[in-house]
Amino acid sequence: MFKKYNIKYYNFILLFLVIALMVLGVFVIDKVDDEYTLRQAIGVGMAVVIMVVLSLIDYHFIAKFYAPFYLVSTVLLIAVAIAGKSVNNARRWFVIAKIRFQPSELTKVLMIIFMAVYLSDLMEDKKVNTFRGIMGYAIFYAIPAVLIFIEPDLSTLICITLVLVTMIYLAGLSYKFIITVLLIIIPLFSVFIWYIQKPDQKLLYEHQVTRILSFIYPSEYDDETMQQENSVMAIGSGQLTGKGLLREKDANKTSETNFVSEQQTDFIFSAVGESFGFFGSVIIIGIILLIVLQCIRAGRRARDDVGMLIAMGTACLIGYQSFINIGVATMLLPNTGIPLPFISYGLSSLLSSSIGIGLVMNISLQRRRY
Repeated sequence: MFKKYNIKYYNFILLFLVIALMVLGVFVIDKVDDEYTLRQAIGVGMAVVIMVVLSLIDYHFIAKFYAPFYLVSTVLLIAVAIAGKSVNNARRWFVIAKIRFQPSELTKVLMIIFMAVYLSDLMEDKKVNTFRGIMGYAIFYAIPAVLIFIEPDLSTLICITLVLVTMIYLAGLSYKFIITVLLIIIPLFSVFIWYIQKPDQKLLYEHQVTRILSFIYPSEYDDETMQQENSVMAIGSGQLTGKGLLREKDANKTSETNFVSEQQTDFIFSAVGESFGFFGSVIIIGIILLIVLQCIRAGRRARDDVGMLIAMGTACLIGYQSFINIGVATMLLPNTGIPLPFISYGLSSLLSSSIGIGLVMNISLQRRRY
């Protein structure tokens, strides 16, 4: 399980970048609502311990449990669908001692591990592009995907789908198959948009349809776009250098983020933009990009396909999730809730992302020798 590593290969840069984002997130959350500060700070401490410990455990040892990981993930998703706490018409969480745990967040990283092992076996046998290989991949994806869709948690489902599609592409999926799928999906997407506008459609909940249509026809859904408009206003109020992290003490001076609901989680970037301005926001986005690039670098130097796919999958997870979160906060994407990695409040997201980073750091320690 534990091996002797050369300390010069330890990825201190990645560790420093992640810790910097997490600490920054604590300060931003404190500005938004200090009720969450202590819990997030404790979560950061746990996340750092998890990263360091996992960075020293051979990822091959962890990958051996890929099947139990998939089983545990599926059981948790079934359990939360049956006995989870319902909030805003969604059943996504377990509540234990006033702490909410979201199984779909853990599913993200566990699916990366499982699919990395599955794809590496296909790559070894040169069966990635076979009917059996692709169908197996689709079935293993479909089971948790359906359970997450039922919750419903479309943002997580979209993120996982993008990650797993990218992973099978990196495994060597043929362009012929990719083009064929695109030729099918693009017309189907048009049919999907047409269908959800029908009053008797059964595919999505009403609030999900409204969010999609409000993005396509914003002038017809003023109330639905208000949250995103307030977010953009908060980001713009930071101007170039921001207002800083101190909360307004004067009752007559209201922070723009006070008008944005869920700003400590899904809309944390509105607080980032207000606090640090354009320059600070660019720096934070740059740090996220550096974390993604460090994960890609670890994947390119990995000793084997399992390590490559885990590192690349983690890079995709952080990259796609950040893009969706910031895109929603800046009104570039339809309104959907997903945390900003390492910054948003939420123990489930923080710990699952830290598991992925810990694995990437161990992959860096076992880099391929040139």
